[in-house]
Amino acid sequence: MPLRLSFDDHLTPRPAPAGIDVLCGLKHFAIITYAVPAARFAGLFPPRFALDTVHIGGEAMGLVSVVPFIDVDFTSARYPFPKFTMGQTNYRIYIIDTETGERCVWFLGTTLDSWTRLVPSLLWRLPWYRGKVRFDCEQDPATGLYRHYRMHTRAQWAPASVSLYQPQEEPFAFAGFEDTETALVYLTHPLAGFYHRRDGKLGTYRVWHKALEVRPARLQSADFGLLSRMGLVSHEEQQHPHSVLIEPLNQFTIYLPPKVL
Repeated sequence: MPLRLSFDDHLTPRPAPAGIDVLCGLKHFAIITYAVPAARFAGLFPPRFALDTVHIGGEAMGLVSVVPFIDVDFTSARYPFPKFTMGQTNYRIYIIDTETGERCVWFLGTTLDSWTRLVPSLLWRLPWYRGKVRFDCEQDPATGLYRHYRMHTRAQWAPASVSLYQPQEEPFAFAGFEDTETALVYLTHPLAGFYHRRDGKLGTYRVWHKALEVRPARLQSADFGLLSRMGLVSHEEQQHPHSVLIEPLNQFTIYLPPKVL
């Protein structure tokens, strides 16, 4: 990866929504990231993509993130439409599309607490799975910092639980990165994702958002069943994340339908 990344080089105007594009707020948005040896990612994505590694302690490491949040006001970006609220957790690996050079993510899948998951799952064959997602969060009214942040997902595909909190003076700290801005561009601003559809075909999606206003947090405990089952991050390793970031609320535009490549 380059020594430095800048938001000035990565922020773009919002493409105008069209058709069935979606606008949604993401509440209690967290990014819990793990750095693990690059060899563990072998075979997970096609040769078109390269693992976007960082070097920590002299070893090439890949990064995988768990991203829990609550979709609020999930609705059409263009037309009057019912609004939905639902818990969700995404699982993603940081990669480079060697055809375009773009930094993006390999999307392992998501758990969603809503019947609406049937639309992307059945219509577009996305790797979306059923899960009962529950959040228990308390913020300090004066600072907005989380006194506690707890998420629990009861699911067959990716059972999960995590407990976080935010100390008053928690600094940003990102092993393997030249500076804080480089890390934040890398971790928070991939706008394209690729994945294996349920039918085995290669799919892609694209989103847009402004620079996220995340703040660092600490992990108290974590149990991500998918990461353990895949052999990516052991339960013991899950207690020691590379970084934890939280933003109480942001807004994403999701461009639909996803494409088949």
